[in-house]
Amino acid sequence: MTIKDTAEEWEVRATQTPFVGNKTSVRTDDVVMPDGSVVHRDYQVHPGSVAVLALDDLGRVLVIRQYRHPVRHKLWEIPAGLLDIPGENPLHAAQRELYEEAHVKAEDWRVLTDVFTTPGGCDEAVRIFLARDLSEAEGQRFEVEDEEADMELSRVPVDDLVRGVLTGELHNNCLVVGVLSLIAAQQGDGLDALRPAEAPWPARPFEA
Repeated sequence: MTIKDTAEEWEVRATQTPFVGNKTSVRTDDVVMPDGSVVHRDYQVHPGSVAVLALDDLGRVLVIRQYRHPVRHKLWEIPAGLLDIPGENPLHAAQRELYEEAHVKAEDWRVLTDVFTTPGGCDEAVRIFLARDLSEAEGQRFEVEDEEADMELSRVPVDDLVRGVLTGELHNNCLVVGVLSLIAAQQGDGLDALRPAEAPWPARPFEA
């Protein structure tokens, strides 16, 4: 049996948007179940995101520490951000986030993995990139604000991050998925066998 997620869309009898926020909204759909019954499904509508696992020549991952109000934690994360422009090329967005949050550029980009973060209650899709051959970006640093103004930046050995994930000390979704995917890729066909940076992404179609 082939283990593969497949696209499918059940009938929606009615839909409404009771809340619209700055970046996301909440939608309520009346969805027809297999037995013919109709149930309400509330979920967050999200533009999608990108994240970057930036790996340097010493085997360290670039991580940032940022306050996340909904969970009342300062979390260690990998650089990430929203797809602010509909149809935006996710590689361009990832390059922008790496520059803005870490003032770093990378010469080698690959797709590490694609995930739905919380498919039971949100339609957010995230593409996690692997970035290598890192160097300091040119020009002035991007001027950050709000929570980002308090960010810390560090480079941490992969083994330390794996240990933190498995001991329950690191919780950020993209960091956890990215680091464990990195290890799986290294132990499998190797990092050079990963998908190219502009591989198709059905969850968030884009133009190369």
